[in-house]
Amino acid sequence: MADEAPKLFEQCRVFVVCSQELPLETAEQLAAIIEEHGGDPSIHQSGPEKFDVIECTHIVSSTIQFPSYDYFSNALIPVVKPSWVHASLSKHKLANPRQHSPDPRLFLNDVVVTCGDIPEGDKDAIIGGVLAKGGLYSPRVTGMVTHLVDLTENSDKARMVKIKGMRVKIVLPHWFDDCLKLGHRIDERPYMLPDPEILRAGPDDPIRWSENKDVAGASTPAPSAMPTPGKLNQPSVFEGKSVMLSKDLGIGSHLQQSIEAVLTRGGCSMTRNVDEADWVVCRFRDGFVYRTASRLDKVVGNLAWLYYLMTFNTYTRPLSRPLHYPVSRTPIPGFAGLKISLSNYVGEARIYLENLIAASGAECTKTLRQENTHLITAHGTSEKCNAAKEWGLEVVNHLWLEDSYAKWKEQPVSDPRYTHFPSRTNLSDVVGQKMLDHDVLEENFFPSTDAEAEPVFLPQAMQTKDQNAIARPLAGKSDQEEAKDSEATHDTPQPTGKKPRRPSENKKLQTPVRSRLIPENKENETPSSTSSRKSKDAATARLHDLAPDLALYEKERKRVGGVIYGGRRKSDEDRVDMTKNQKKRRSAEPQDESDDEQMTDAKRQKRTRPPISMHLLITGYQKWVGHEKTEDADKRHLRELGIMVVQDARRCTHLAAPAILRTTKFVNALAYAPQIVSTEFITSCLKQDKLLNPSDFPLVDKAAETKFQFSLETAVGKAKANRNKLLNGFRVYCVEDIRGGFDAFKSIVETNGGECLLFRGRLALAKNSRREESDDEDSDMDGDEPGRNEVFLLSSVEPRHARLWPRFRQVAEDIKKTPRIVRVDWLLDIAMSQELRAAGDYEVTEEMVEAVDE
Repeated sequence: MADEAPKLFEQCRVFVVCSQELPLETAEQLAAIIEEHGGDPSIHQSGPEKFDVIECTHIVSSTIQFPSYDYFSNALIPVVKPSWVHASLSKHKLANPRQHSPDPRLFLNDVVVTCGDIPEGDKDAIIGGVLAKGGLYSPRVTGMVTHLVDLTENSDKARMVKIKGMRVKIVLPHWFDDCLKLGHRIDERPYMLPDPEILRAGPDDPIRWSENKDVAGASTPAPSAMPTPGKLNQPSVFEGKSVMLSKDLGIGSHLQQSIEAVLTRGGCSMTRNVDEADWVVCRFRDGFVYRTASRLDKVVGNLAWLYYLMTFNTYTRPLSRPLHYPVSRTPIPGFAGLKISLSNYVGEARIYLENLIAASGAECTKTLRQENTHLITAHGTSEKCNAAKEWGLEVVNHLWLEDSYAKWKEQPVSDPRYTHFPSRTNLSDVVGQKMLDHDVLEENFFPSTDAEAEPVFLPQAMQTKDQNAIARPLAGKSDQEEAKDSEATHDTPQPTGKKPRRPSENKKLQTPVRSRLIPENKENETPSSTSSRKSKDAATARLHDLAPDLALYEKERKRVGGVIYGGRRKSDEDRVDMTKNQKKRRSAEPQDESDDEQMTDAKRQKRTRPPISMHLLITGYQKWVGHEKTEDADKRHLRELGIMVVQDARRCTHLAAPAILRTTKFVNALAYAPQIVSTEFITSCLKQDKLLNPSDFPLVDKAAETKFQFSLETAVGKAKANRNKLLNGFRVYCVEDIRGGFDAFKSIVETNGGECLLFRGRLALAKNSRREESDDEDSDMDGDEPGRNEVFLLSSVEPRHARLWPRFRQVAEDIKKTPRIVRVDWLLDIAMSQELRAAGDYEVTEEMVEAVDE
């Protein structure tokens, strides 16, 4: 029999990272798709850990704002948006990760462009620029296209867009020209046909500006007051983290106690040991704490960054906003003595630039005088701009300041990027989008003392050992010695130990009109140095030398009792030289060595993975509550036993729960008549490492059956007979803010064949229900059963809900239906028992509301 065709994601170990843009429910759907097509997914709500790098091939995330992004990026593991999964499926091959990167530096990653009647040279340049900055090109006008580049609305493609009413923005080529010159995406409205503003506006017409959200909460490195923490509608961003507040913050004991109280309430632990901290908060880019934390690859931010997390309860990388990272006591080389003034920047963007000038070591002046050296302006039309040109001052945009700060080196003002001002754009809109470069920071502020100071990709236990070795030589030094060391390392920057980036990232874009579209010095070009490359080679060589010890370490780790005192060393007399034995085997018996012995444990397990024997939906499993890593590991273990854990009730063949629950998962799954087992089944399978008979673990909960007046076994039998048509023809309405949520009750009604709608009291009810429109002969209901001529409203007895009841009764009577206002228990009891129940026992009245008020 021919071998089964390989599945698309068969060689992929995918980590799905949850965020505000990618909620848990969506992440579970993506994981199910990846699993279905042969992949091995796992879901991470706070981002994967660094030691998971050896297990991962792809990371799916809608943002780069998770703690270990830099680590995985340096390990050359692609981080892609969810669109990568769908694009790969549509193409039947893995899509290019670069075209689906969430990195904001690829500022055209949401653009799908097609070209109309424009010159061929401009067309090639635009396509090349869009592809280089993360966008896509389509030769035809399809539903995926977001922008049509054209000179007129009379072209064939433009007419097609108008006729079909497509949501495609028709823009002039000038928009791409300005975006690529600046290295940022600007507002396309001034460039849109049929009446582009850049062609009709006068030179003195005011230029619109909008509030910049990129600098919200990140406009100052030293906030004056502690913010009021926002309400937590989700798990705290500090949950499970260990935070260290450095002494150089210079805050009083009362403020420090207040900060620690907020962090502790969020599930965070405080520490005074930099080795134990996950996040380190400090003010300056010097001192033992800062350098040690940076060398150990901790998350290092300042007080403004910490306050931002407290306010918005959303993780953001300190490097993504310049003033969320500690500042330097010394100015940027070349910035001492500069006097800089600002023009045309407004709102918080102006405050951000004033603080960035101060952080760079220059002086920011409110007024422009002849002694000023630079004027930073958002556009080229103002009195200050005219005066600066007359006095011979340097007139640049804010990109010059941000690039100088990020690269810690004064950038030449002759670069066209810094002197380009789009005619109808206020550059305040793109302030604060520049990210700091870790390599530059390392070279200037925490250079490694040797190649071993940078952790290489070792097991977690060995990383800890190496990291402690870094901290020990520094711990006993005085401030004087530490300052000497700092001066010495600044004079001779030492290399890093990180892997080199892809060569393609450093290639310059070339198109037929390169000089017009693409400046010579690209903003996002990844800096690299000769010393850095040498260090990376040294780290690789060191890892190669450690390979025998790593292999022995892994072997001894599997012993009963574990590794004693770190295992044997290479110099031990009784150590077996595995390298020599392996060489002898290769030369003497080249055909006897199995390929499986060279595979990692993950690959070996993957090749022997059994077929899926059950799709299991799990609810209420307490072992996994608050233990994300345990849950991921157990799900992988269950999959190795032939059990696929699913989140969709429609796919489940088995349901596991500790008791009869009224959760959405349990109630919805019951309608599909799965085999219901106790969660002891999961525990036993994991403990015995084999697939057990689920019939030996039936769910028995007599107390709940008595309470809810139904039999679980009978309900499953009725669910098989109902075939998800129990509520066929029922129309159920629900008040907007019902306890439990409208979406939960909507899914229950629709799972059982009914229709659920939101009722706000402003709309009339539809006249025809599904029952009246359907001729389904398979329906088990007849005209005498409850619900035939009734409409239902799920409500509580709260006064705000009772105000909607008269309107509901009125519109129900208008369509000649009997209104029934019932508690949610009516729906839950029907769904749990899988039999219809009269609404009379569940109805609520105005008398009940009055009783509640009394």
